[in-house]
This record gives sequence, C-alpha cells and structure tokens, in this order.
Amino acid sequence: MKGELLKRFFRAIASSDQEAIDKLTYLVIEEERSKGHTLLADQLENITKKKPKDQSPDLIKPVSSLANATQTTGENLQGLSELPTSKRFNLPLVTTIPRDKLRHYMVLPEKIEKRFQRIEREYAARDRLAHHGLRYRQKILLYGPPGCGKTLGAERLAWNTGLPLLKVRFDAMVSSFLGETASNLRLVFEDAAKNPCLLFLDECDSIAKTREDSQEVGEIKRVVNTFLQILDEYQPSSGLMVAATNLNKSLDTALWRRFDDLIAVPKPGEKELEFILRETLSAIEVGSINWTKIIEQMKDFSAAQAVRVAQDAAKRAILEREGLVIQEHLEEAIAEIKVS
Repeated sequence: MKGELLKRFFRAIASSDQEAIDKLTYLVIEEERSKGHTLLADQLENITKKKPKDQSPDLIKPVSSLANATQTTGENLQGLSELPTSKRFNLPLVTTIPRDKLRHYMVLPEKIEKRFQRIEREYAARDRLAHHGLRYRQKILLYGPPGCGKTLGAERLAWNTGLPLLKVRFDAMVSSFLGETASNLRLVFEDAAKNPCLLFLDECDSIAKTREDSQEVGEIKRVVNTFLQILDEYQPSSGLMVAATNLNKSLDTALWRRFDDLIAVPKPGEKELEFILRETLSAIEVGSINWTKIIEQMKDFSAAQAVRVAQDAAKRAILEREGLVIQEHLEEAIAEIKVS
C-alpha cells in the first residue's frame, strides 16, 4: 500500500469517519488487484463483506465514477450493490476499473472516430430516441489486431458516457464443472442489466468460438449457445456492453448479428503513427527528427508499439543525461521492437 494512502486510512480510522474508511477500503482492494495480488484482494474483499449490513462499504461503485456519471448524464444513477460471484468458489466474476484509471484519449482514423462518437451521442440522447421508439446502440463488438486500441476503446466509451466500467474475469467465470460457465455468464449479465454500467468482455472469443470447430468439446458449444441467447435477451438499464477480440475469424457466425455495432479498430496509418509519437514525446524536448524515415521503419506497427517506441526513446534520452530525443534514440527503440 502506498504511504499516502496508508496515512489517509489511519486518519479516517482516528476520526471514526466511516464514509472515508469505506472509500479507502475500496481503493486498497483495487490497488492490490491492479498489482496482480488477486488472492489478497479477494480475501480483503471477503473480510469487508462480513461487516454488519448497515456498515458495509460499497465495494463495487467507484465513487469518482458514479459522481461523474451523475454529472454527465444528469441522472441519479443507482450504484451497483454487490459484485456477482461464482457459485462454487465465491470468486468475483467482474472487476471494477476506477474512473481515474480509465484511459480515454485515442488516435483513430476519422471514419472510426465518428463511429465511436455516434455511440456516445446516441447514449447521451437515449431518452429522446426512446420517445420516438428508437433504441440507442447498446451492444458493441470491437475487433482487430493486438495493440490497436480495443481495450482503450472500451475505456474511452466508459469515460465519455460516465458509466462505471466492469471487466469480466474469464479466469473466474470459466469452470471445468458441467454447466457452471454458462451459469456464471448468465449471472454477470443479469446483474449488469439491473444497473447502469459498461460491461466489458475482453478476449470474448474464449466463450464465443465457432460451434463448427470439431476440436471443441460439447461444453464449449453449450456456453456459446448460452451466450447467444443472453445477447438476444440482454436489455441493459441505461448501460452498454462492449466485447473485444483479436480472433474475429474464429467467432461463431451467429454472434455478429447480435451486436448493434461492429467496429474494426485498425492499426494506425502514417499520419496516426506520427501523431502518436509526437504526442507521447510532448513532455520532453525533441531534436531534429526525420519523421518520414522513422514512420517508414514503423510500417505495420500497432498504436501500442508506437507508444512504446516513443517512451523507450524518451527513457534513453533521460538516462544518457541528454534530455533531448534524437533520431538515433527512436531508431534503436524501433529496432528492439522488431527483434522482439
């Protein structure tokens, strides 16, 4: 736990500020989970659930997220009451992403940017659309190569709509016991449908692979059938559902028509690559760079790789005490990524 957070925790305890204790308890749990200490986070969360009901902390709603959601939508959104958990092992089936952790700045081709904006505009105008018998886009599928920004796209939608982001934990959902995976999946969707949130299914191909694959066992096919039925029935309460995959060719063909919008998130083009590099390096001084040559060397790089090139070049400049990013720094960073 960070020292500042620890001091805030002790101040809250010393002043018997129960509201502050509850908020800080949530922050501690999420910090441990973000570090990969999943077991510890789950144990801490279970300890808090043993408190009397009238004192139990609201473990699922990030305070900043719901406060911003209320400001953004102008509605008194109700917080999610309890994390859905697996029936057998009582493990959380979703994890919350605090609003202050959401990344929301994307560099996209104009056509793709407009499609994201359309989802956000429809969500903001959902009441007006409903008045005319129209439904806003609720179920979105993002697909494309790794590192192109699908997860970032889900976080951006959560940020711009003010919705809490719940990320499905497939490690807890998928079970070797017959019927449990489908049961866990239905539980997550039923809970999300009752509360305004953005439900994010990253790497959704793990539960949506084509049923025509002869190598898949019967249980996986039953899970896919359940997933398709759930998507047909899913009617979120002022929320969104976003699924993402790198393996769109392996998805069941019946899945595609269940979504309201299908967005292929591409790798950045030359203009996007240069913009990403310049933006990432904006906090450090940059020398004379032959950007055309640099971009030529970065052909077929993803957005994530472009960010890494800029960050590695900046680190080199700082460590070499030059404080100035030069052509050589960028070229070395590019060469390393190509090798790896």
